[in-house]
Amino acid sequence: MHKRLLSAVGFMAAGAVAATVLWTAASALDAATSSDTDTYRQLNLFGDVFDRVRSDYVEKPNEEELIDAAINGMLTSLDPHSSYMNAKRFREMQVQTRGEFGGLGIEVTMENGVVKVVTPIDDTPAEAAGILPGDMITHIDGTQVMGMTLNEAVDQMRGPVNTSIALTVVRDGVAEPFEVKITRDIIRIRSVRWDPEGNIGYIRITTFNEQTQEGLETAIKELSSELGNKLKGYVIDLRNNPGGLLDQAISVSDTLLNQGEIVSTRGRNSEETQRFNAQAGDLIEGKPVVVLINGGSASASEIVAGALQDHKRATIVGTRSFGKGSVQTIIPLGSYGALRLTTARYYTPAGRSIQAQGIDPDIKVEQDVPEAERAKFETKGEASLPGHLQNEDGGEELKGSTSYVPKEKDDDAQLQYALSLLRGEVAMTTDDKKKKAAPSKDAEKTQDTKAQETEEPAPAEE
Repeated sequence: MHKRLLSAVGFMAAGAVAATVLWTAASALDAATSSDTDTYRQLNLFGDVFDRVRSDYVEKPNEEELIDAAINGMLTSLDPHSSYMNAKRFREMQVQTRGEFGGLGIEVTMENGVVKVVTPIDDTPAEAAGILPGDMITHIDGTQVMGMTLNEAVDQMRGPVNTSIALTVVRDGVAEPFEVKITRDIIRIRSVRWDPEGNIGYIRITTFNEQTQEGLETAIKELSSELGNKLKGYVIDLRNNPGGLLDQAISVSDTLLNQGEIVSTRGRNSEETQRFNAQAGDLIEGKPVVVLINGGSASASEIVAGALQDHKRATIVGTRSFGKGSVQTIIPLGSYGALRLTTARYYTPAGRSIQAQGIDPDIKVEQDVPEAERAKFETKGEASLPGHLQNEDGGEELKGSTSYVPKEKDDDAQLQYALSLLRGEVAMTTDDKKKKAAPSKDAEKTQDTKAQETEEPAPAEE
């Protein structure tokens, strides 16, 4: 009798729970249905507005451009790095990540309604014409840039090879705007360059495209062969490197690490977390490394610097990096182009998010820049971009870091410090050293994971 009572009570409790679950599920379904209904009403509103524009606007509009603008407006309202690429722009992006495209050879962004030069690309028409980081382009062939989108301005600057273009430039320290004439050419991005600096191997990585890992391996092989037993270590220069392909950043880090986590990416849901680990084998056989960063080092550059810093595999020298800690996934849309959508934040091996904060160097070294010109080389960073993602870990968002790199190596204080450090001519003092976080225990337990098909885009390139 007692057992039956317990059974009855158990049945009644189970029934109550089941009823509660059913009621909760039904309520959730009603809420979802109501939400969907509101969404469809909004989509109907968009359709009504679109039809009214088509029929009543004072001039016949380009319907394809209207749709493109509407989609882009939706995506750019999310964060500065999500966008829509129509079929033409998608093809151009694919060409750029292969390391060869047509144009002037400048990386640009939009600031205060005009085009701002992030940096001219090495050995390109823009560099030869004297374009500098921080230059503001106000007119293109006499047409005012104010009122254009960044994509429209880039389209204006593109054109057939061997044709000329005139850019009106405003430069800090120059009283009047001036005109620069440039002849368009095929831009071939050599993402890795190298030179022996005495007994040190100097390797500069300018971007992370499909050729970067191959270029790094070639650089290490040639420097090792040329310097032989004299080789004391390497300087990896990531200054003014705006990023690129995630898988290349992982591969470059793996080249210099023997084990452990390189980076993790975390999306909206916990099951979307991915961790990427180094394979056994260090291509430079444990030789010391100094990595140079500055305010122009962003995205994939910060993944490499953060991984090497957390594992204490390299000393990071320079100024604070840009602070772009988000991952963009390229989602093809068939013949319509592709969606570039921010799908995750990335974290260093110690679990740090550098979104809107950046990587702080172990040793801060400022370049000797005349005070009057300092503003020209001040990079405001991710934290200054409207609508940027917040750092989930909290803490102060940091803006501004210098990005000046002198043309002459003898005048480059950051490079000269790195060379002296590797040669043992200077040592890290207690004040110089910042606490380097060790990788978390969870990171050490994770299994190797293949890189997802994601890209971390650089600023628009022309």
